[in-house]
Amino acid sequence: MSTRAKVATGGVVAGVILLWVLPFWAALLVIVGVPAAAYLLLDPAQRRRLNRVTRKQLGR
Repeated sequence: MSTRAKVATGGVVAGVILLWVLPFWAALLVIVGVPAAAYLLLDPAQRRRLNRVTRKQLGR
């Protein structure tokens, strides 16, 4: 299994555990809020680089 697949699997497992342990709205806030906050913490150059890499991967 590739590293990306392992990370994705871990994220899904963490999301399911959060949904089970926390109320729905709190789990949803964590699942959506953490990646959004991480993106907003990037400086503009890092955001441009991330968007450029994502577009290149989508073109494959």
